[in-house]
Amino acid sequence: MKIVIVGGVAGGATAATRMRRLSEENDVIIFEKGEYVSFANCGLPYHIGGVIEERSKLLLQTPESLRSRYHLDVRIFSEVLSIDRDTKHVHVRNLQTGEDYFESYDKLLLSPGAEPVKPPFEGIDSDRIFTLRNVADMDRIINATHHSSDFVVVGGGFIGLEIAENLMDLHKNVHLVELGDQVMAPVDFEIASFVHNKASEKGIELLLKTAVEKFETSGDHLNVFLNNGTILQTDAVILAIGVRPETALARNAGLEIGETKGILVNKFLQTSDPDIYAVGDAVEVEHYISGKKVLIPLAWPANRQGRLVADNMVRGNHREYDGSMGSSILKFFELSVAATGLNEKTLKRNQIPYRSVIITKSNHAGYYPGAKDIVLKILFDNAGKIFGAQAVGQEGVDKRIDIIAAAIKGKMTVTELQEIEVTYAPPYNSAKDPVNIAGYAAENILNGDLSVISYSDLRDYEKEHNAIILDVRSAKEFERGFIEGAVNINVDHLREQLPQLDRNRTYIIYCQVGLRGYLAYRILRNNGFGHVVNLNGGYNLWKNVYPHLTLAQ
Repeated sequence: MKIVIVGGVAGGATAATRMRRLSEENDVIIFEKGEYVSFANCGLPYHIGGVIEERSKLLLQTPESLRSRYHLDVRIFSEVLSIDRDTKHVHVRNLQTGEDYFESYDKLLLSPGAEPVKPPFEGIDSDRIFTLRNVADMDRIINATHHSSDFVVVGGGFIGLEIAENLMDLHKNVHLVELGDQVMAPVDFEIASFVHNKASEKGIELLLKTAVEKFETSGDHLNVFLNNGTILQTDAVILAIGVRPETALARNAGLEIGETKGILVNKFLQTSDPDIYAVGDAVEVEHYISGKKVLIPLAWPANRQGRLVADNMVRGNHREYDGSMGSSILKFFELSVAATGLNEKTLKRNQIPYRSVIITKSNHAGYYPGAKDIVLKILFDNAGKIFGAQAVGQEGVDKRIDIIAAAIKGKMTVTELQEIEVTYAPPYNSAKDPVNIAGYAAENILNGDLSVISYSDLRDYEKEHNAIILDVRSAKEFERGFIEGAVNINVDHLREQLPQLDRNRTYIIYCQVGLRGYLAYRILRNNGFGHVVNLNGGYNLWKNVYPHLTLAQ
């Protein structure tokens, strides 16, 4: 059988090598438009910043290595222009020689990836404006850093944030422009607020709820016109607005396109033509949790799809791809921010009822030197089904989100997170992992032993219920910062103060991260106070979301 693959990198190269491991009989040809057939595109920003020093480390496989080890026919600088489904041929152009020719196939795999979004702004074609998709793009940006000191990064997603950090490491002046009210869309605003504050701390000018209107070349500089009337004068712009699936080849061949504008595939990653399959950033997939059609341009799904599609193309359709959860993580200076599954914004948009729990706990035993807090948020329903999770911290964030992603795949409930038996020694963990603690807290919420409200609902709840905000931290903590209108009663003295409290009033309780607030909640409820709620995430979360609203004595 003759198998033709269009595009390498994660999906195409993974599929090709798997095909060869399954059989020596098939002819496998990879057409790659660029120079590099297999490279670590997620590592590109880190070579720009010099973290990955050797450029060669990004080149995972070469045409020569794929040919010698896997007996694959790899043709770089070869663009597939069209597909003739009737005759089962692809029209190929050698971009170095200009030669056009036709190649037959028995089975065809499309792995064209996604292209950076480049809006039709005035001045968008300036040679001072860059995108980052491949090694050639990376080289152009590196060249720009040699003679540029000021950069505007447009877009606050993974690529935008990673580029901003690496430019700062090169001691550049960086402005980050983001149309939304937060960076990093996979997480909710309160988790993203930690990134906002870190960006400001590091000296990045972060412009949220701001749109670019046009660009204008002015001598040795580029003027960036923003919708708030500001004009940023800069040396170079890096567009990181997002990506769109590369579907032109599929569209022109008459293959069906999905509702998200990605290539439509079935569970076997087969397109509307039974002899053509597709994988990676270009395909529309089903979200593992919601079942809705989505685009998830991430490396893990592309690699997983590449392995499965190889099995199906070589051995017949028998391996199903059961969807993506979108598990992702970002390093941003000292912070790690990670997410899996659905976030709160998505649940609200789709009118899915949910509950949430937010806990803050050290990444390892607090008494062991170097402990760092992790803020962990889990979303679930009344039956305990886990919708998703997010976390931010300096160390151990990846482990916790990975555990929850595995729990979702294993169809565990949120209360069953208590049952996960973690490894424990003081340098690595506490006897109760943050994931365990989140499970305990979620159980309290589901059982009615704890009632929580969100930071975004506090003021409305206070007004509606004429509530008293009760800060149960120490007096010294209260002096350093508090929520406006709060009354301070240390939880250790709360029982003594109960006679002075009105049992008919509603109380909103908060402490630093939640534990003392929960204890205070139980003290009040166990003593007959019927209207009590806790602030989810505590003061630590509040001050990160509203740094301008926190007060100090």
